[in-house]
Amino acid sequence: MLKNLSPHLSADLLWTLKAMGHGEDLLICDGNHPAGTIAKTTVSGRIIEAPGLDMGQAVAAVLTVFPLDTFVEAPVTRMEVVGDPSKRLPIFDEVQRLCDAAEGRPVKIAALERFAFYATAGKAFAVLRTSEFRPYGCFLFKKGVIFPA
Repeated sequence: MLKNLSPHLSADLLWTLKAMGHGEDLLICDGNHPAGTIAKTTVSGRIIEAPGLDMGQAVAAVLTVFPLDTFVEAPVTRMEVVGDPSKRLPIFDEVQRLCDAAEGRPVKIAALERFAFYATAGKAFAVLRTSEFRPYGCFLFKKGVIFPA
């Protein structure tokens, strides 16, 4: 265990977050997502497992150490609901609240159609698969920069 770090941040996950550069994406997905297929095309080619964590727990832990990009309009992207792209699900609002709280500002979350999301996710740095069971729990988080104080 380490002081001041969430116990949900495994050694593999911390290494991955540190290895990522500015502007690279991390896919955090639910247990239904085709994570194995997507991970094969990512920069790292890896799935990092977060067994027992739901989306909120995983996102909250990651955002304690992961800055969101401030150079893009929407540093987070989610998958649209198939057949109803304007539909809002509770998981979308939960992630929105977590992002806003972690950044101390409103964070814009963009949405992509399912297959466009898969294509974009395949270009991410890595995949973090949670045990989330709710559908459409698939989000891309673009890493930002930490500036000197």
